[in-house]
Amino acid sequence: MFLKVDADQARIDVEVEAMSLAPVPTPAVLWRRPPVLAIAALPGAPLARLGGPSTGAPAQWAAAGAAIRTLYDAPLPPRPGRAGRSNVALAAELDEECELLVRKGLLPADLVTRNRQVAEVAFRPWTPAFTHGDLQVAHVFVDGGEVTGIIDWSEAGRGDALYDLATFTLGHEEHLDDVIAGYGTEADIDVIHAWWSLRSLLGVRWLIEHGFDPSAPGCEVDVLRSRM
Repeated sequence: MFLKVDADQARIDVEVEAMSLAPVPTPAVLWRRPPVLAIAALPGAPLARLGGPSTGAPAQWAAAGAAIRTLYDAPLPPRPGRAGRSNVALAAELDEECELLVRKGLLPADLVTRNRQVAEVAFRPWTPAFTHGDLQVAHVFVDGGEVTGIIDWSEAGRGDALYDLATFTLGHEEHLDDVIAGYGTEADIDVIHAWWSLRSLLGVRWLIEHGFDPSAPGCEVDVLRSRM
C-alpha cells in the first residue's frame, strides 16, 4: 500500500472525492485514519521523474496523453482546483515571485524577465475541465503500454486543461509530441510552454527554501533556460 500523511483533512477530502469521480485508473482507498490515508499500491512504476532520465516508450507517453484526455472529457467536479485559479490572482502571485527571485539573487534578472514574458501567454480565457492539479510525471504509473493508475489528487478540481498537460511534460519536452498524439486533439503548444515557465518561476524559491535543488539537470532552472 501507499500511505499519505496530511494534517489538512480538507485536502484529503478533495483527494478521496476526486479519485471516486475520475474516469481514469486510481488506487483503491483502503482506510483513512487522520492524518493518514492508505491507498492500494499500483502495478507497474512511475513513467518518469522530473530531473531523471527520460524513461518510457513513446507508446506509454501516448497512453498517458489518452488518459489525460479521458479525464478532461468527464463531467466537471464540484469545486475549483489548483489549476483553476483566476488569471488575475495568478498574475499577481507571479509578479510578486519574480520580484523576490531577483531581489534575493536566486535567478538572473534577464532569465526571470524573459520567462515572465513567456508566461504571459497562459493568461487567456479557458474552458474549465476536470483537472488533476498536480499531474507530475511521477504520479502516473504505467505497466507495458497501459496506464495503471494516477495518484495524489489533493489539488484536483475544475481548471485549465493545459495546466495539467504542461505539468506532466515539464522537463520532458522531447515527449510532448507523444503525449499530444495520445491526447488526440490539438493543444496550444505556446500555452504549454507558458505554463512551463510559470510553474518553474513559482516553484524555484519554494524548492530552494525546502532543501531541494531546482538547478539539478532537467529541473526547473533548466526549463527556464530553455526558453531563452
